[in-house]
Amino acid sequence: MPAKLDQKTNQRPDKKEVLTVIKIISKEINQFIEPVVSRIAKQKKNPYKVLISCLLSLRTKDEVTDIATKKLFSKINQPEDLIKLSTKTIEKLIYPVGFYKRKAVTIKKISKILIKKYDSKVPNTIEQLLELKGVGRKTANIVLGFGFGKPAMAVDTHCHRIPNRFGWINTKNPEETEQELMIIIPKNKWVEFNNMIVAFGQNICRPVGPKCNQCSITKYCLYYRKVYMNKLNANDTLTINNKH
Repeated sequence: MPAKLDQKTNQRPDKKEVLTVIKIISKEINQFIEPVVSRIAKQKKNPYKVLISCLLSLRTKDEVTDIATKKLFSKINQPEDLIKLSTKTIEKLIYPVGFYKRKAVTIKKISKILIKKYDSKVPNTIEQLLELKGVGRKTANIVLGFGFGKPAMAVDTHCHRIPNRFGWINTKNPEETEQELMIIIPKNKWVEFNNMIVAFGQNICRPVGPKCNQCSITKYCLYYRKVYMNKLNANDTLTINNKH
């Protein structure tokens, strides 16, 4: 990560390089399962379901979120449907997503607010979305991008970690990363960037044990040059020394 890579420059990456990397990763992720929230957005075209699926996905594996959303959305289509369900019923439908009891309460409260304040519609500005308790910047931007088709840069753990590994940015938190990526990434690629980086981060550029030997963009990656190759060279040296 940034400290290991010893990034000391504020120079931003070349735009052509950024577009090249985006193009390569976009092709590479075709072999992987699409992240669940973007898949739901394409299937349902319903901002409310994008919002709910995103809230359920927090700290939960995609395969679990997928099962939970299928069960829940078989019973509901809009806020009015959800508030008719008891909290216990919602818990059973979304189990075993992480913090399912808390999330059942949260999505019911948000549904009530949408009915009362927004005529059962999901607001389409980041300011209004952030007023909903339990909705952070990542969720708000995902709803804007995937739910409404607006240019929005959603930054999760993958979108924060991977550009730092590339050496494109040197940021300390997702908020800083969001601001930097909005400068680096062309606006018409913002939504696509989140989608592809999540898939890339889940399958190749993992938090622990990234699969650098299977990666197609190592020539553009600072982590590969500064960390991965150094480890390989150190292991080779150790092997040679042990033979003598």
